[in-house]
Amino acid sequence: MPNYSGVWSLPTHLQAEAAGNWPKPPSYGLWGGNSNNTNVIQYIVIETTGNSTDFGDLTANFNYPQAFASSSRGVWTGGQDPTNASNVIQYVTIFSTGNATDFGDLVTARYQHMGCSNSTRGLSAGGYGTAFLTSIDYTTIATTGNAVAFGDLASNYKPATGGAHASPTRGIFAGGYSATANVNIIQYVTIASTGDGTDFGDLINAGNAVSQASSQTRGVINEQGSAGTLSYITIASTGNALDFGDLNTNQTSVGGAVSSSIRGVFGFVNSLNTMHYITIATTGNSVDFGDLLAGGSGAGACSNAHGGL
Repeated sequence: MPNYSGVWSLPTHLQAEAAGNWPKPPSYGLWGGNSNNTNVIQYIVIETTGNSTDFGDLTANFNYPQAFASSSRGVWTGGQDPTNASNVIQYVTIFSTGNATDFGDLVTARYQHMGCSNSTRGLSAGGYGTAFLTSIDYTTIATTGNAVAFGDLASNYKPATGGAHASPTRGIFAGGYSATANVNIIQYVTIASTGDGTDFGDLINAGNAVSQASSQTRGVINEQGSAGTLSYITIASTGNALDFGDLNTNQTSVGGAVSSSIRGVFGFVNSLNTMHYITIATTGNSVDFGDLLAGGSGAGACSNAHGGL
C-alpha cells in the first residue's frame, strides 16, 4: 500500500510487484513500413480489440524492414529504400508516440529478413542484400550504435521472408524462400551467446512470408505456404511443428505478427487490412481483432510484451 501521502516507497513498490499487485503496462504491438514503400508506424493494445492507431513515421520509406523490441524500445532494421537494401537501424520509445530516431547501422544491408529479441539483444538474420544471406547481426537494444556479427544460419539455408520469435533464451527462425524454393526448416540460436544456427525441426508445410508470435514457452507460426495454417512449437525443446488451427480468413498473414505472453495478433493484406488473434496457450482458429491503418504486407512488427521478455 502507499504511505500516508499516497506515495509508494521503493521497497513497498517492489513487494507489490513481486506479489502481482502492481499494475502492468499495456502490451503494445507496432507495425512499421511495408511492401508499398511507406514510412507509417501504427500500433494496437494487444489485450483489447479494435483498429490500429497512428504512432509516427520511420526515418524514410522502407519496404520489407524487420523489427524487434525490448519492454521499452521498438527497433527496425534494414529494408529497401525503396529499391536498394538498407543497413539503417532506427528505434522508437514504445510508451510515447512519435517518429523513429537513428540507432546505427547493420553489419550487412538486408531486407525480407528475420528479427527477434530477448530483453537485451536483438537479432537480424538472413534475408536478401545483393544475394541471399546467411549472416546474423545483433544489437544491444538499450544502447545505440552499429550491429555486431553474431554468426550464420545453418549451412545451405539462406532464407528471405522467413519468420522469427524468441523466448528469453532462444531465438527461433523458420521457413522462408531460399533461392529456388520455399523451405520448412526451423533452427535456433542462444541469444546471449554468439554462434551459428542449430537444427530444431521442420514446419508442417514449407512456406515464405512466415509470421510468428510467442509466449516465453510456445511459438505459434503462420505457415504462409499453406493458406492460413497455424502450427506451434515448444521453444525449450526441439522437434517438428504441430497443428494449432487456422487463420479464420481467406488470406495468409504476410503482414507480420505481434504478441503478449497470452495473445498473438497476425496482420493481413486484403480489402480490409484485417488483424486476427489467437490465444497462444491453447489451440484453435483465429478471431477477428480489427483493421490496420495501412496494408501490412512486408511490415516489420514488434511488441513490448513478447515471449523473449
